[in-house]
Amino acid sequence: MTLEKFFAENPRVALAFSGGVDSAYLLWAGVQVGAEVRPYFVKTPFQPRFELDDARQLCDSLGTKLTIIHFDILTDLQVTANPANRCYYCKRRLFSLLKERAAADGFSLLLDGTNASDEGGDRPGMRALAELEVRSPLRECGLTKESIRCRSREAGLFTWDKPSYACLATRVPTRRAILREDLEKAEEGEMLLSGLGFRDFRLRLTHGGCKLQVTEDQFPLVQARRADILAALSPLFPEITLDLRARISID
Repeated sequence: MTLEKFFAENPRVALAFSGGVDSAYLLWAGVQVGAEVRPYFVKTPFQPRFELDDARQLCDSLGTKLTIIHFDILTDLQVTANPANRCYYCKRRLFSLLKERAAADGFSLLLDGTNASDEGGDRPGMRALAELEVRSPLRECGLTKESIRCRSREAGLFTWDKPSYACLATRVPTRRAILREDLEKAEEGEMLLSGLGFRDFRLRLTHGGCKLQVTEDQFPLVQARRADILAALSPLFPEITLDLRARISID
């Protein structure tokens, strides 16, 4: 199946929109073939501000109205307990909310941006999507992350080389309760590091503070900006460590 055929069969759909590479391309593709695609962004404490800014920018460039739903996921105790399958409870809650809102707006089908590179396996979040009958056209059409980036670049989408981004809850160690103040610290710390020139990195919370994970090519930057990193992060974290294993973008 191609995306053109998918949208020909489903010309009016709602889209769970994150502002990332995959959902951005899916929205663009639907708009290009004349489908009515309504993007919805669920803003929770798990999404940093820049993701919403990117989502707005992309929708503005396509002349598409973005519907923003504000929801405090921290009210869900199954999520904040942070078990190994936390993503299942989170996706189940948020996509149930999305389906209800989309249905109220007259949309019977909800899409997401899962692609063919996303392994199903034992992924609790994908199990939740399957249970809620959320469709993933990119995956169904066999489009991998690499091909989506290439197509996005050809389409002129600014998201084409945007690093993959996992929600802020992934910065908290499994089974450690997720607290609002920890999420805010992680977001602020990563924003400060972005300002120092880092990209495609993670700032993981530890019991003593935080651990910085960077890709292989950014280790020289860590050394060059060591003093700046300490100055930026010390007010937030009493202990700052560096993971000597290079980060590989898988989340």
